[in-house]
Amino acid sequence: MILTAFGLAIVIGFIFFEISGLTAGGIIAPGYLALYLDEPLRILVTLLISTLTYGVVLLLSRFTILFGRRRFLLMILIGFLLRAAFDGLQVYLPETGFDLQAIGYIVPGLIANEFYRQGIGKTIMAIVIVTVPVFLILQIWYY
Repeated sequence: MILTAFGLAIVIGFIFFEISGLTAGGIIAPGYLALYLDEPLRILVTLLISTLTYGVVLLLSRFTILFGRRRFLLMILIGFLLRAAFDGLQVYLPETGFDLQAIGYIVPGLIANEFYRQGIGKTIMAIVIVTVPVFLILQIWYY
């Protein structure tokens, strides 16, 4: 199912890119998100971490020279660190019943990089447009 999700996300994401010129948070992000579409809190936490990552890198770019691979690496690294921080936060919130986990350690950084390149609104729209069909096809195919 995971390979199918990634394969579908790559194909649907590529078709969407050819039509619109927008990417859906990287080549694998829609596949991961489709696997967790039935857990909306995880998706929201992932988007929150992505937004925080984008904000931190935007702030750092005012004081340093960030472009290309440096910016991409920083997006991945800060997304990773924020995801780890959210994992550590779980220790202090055991009785709330909320699972504040993001999807993957790299996905928030990939999405944040697309936020930087094409804007938050366009990226979220692209993510929804690519992820929902992947999810629906997986539901039909496997259930």
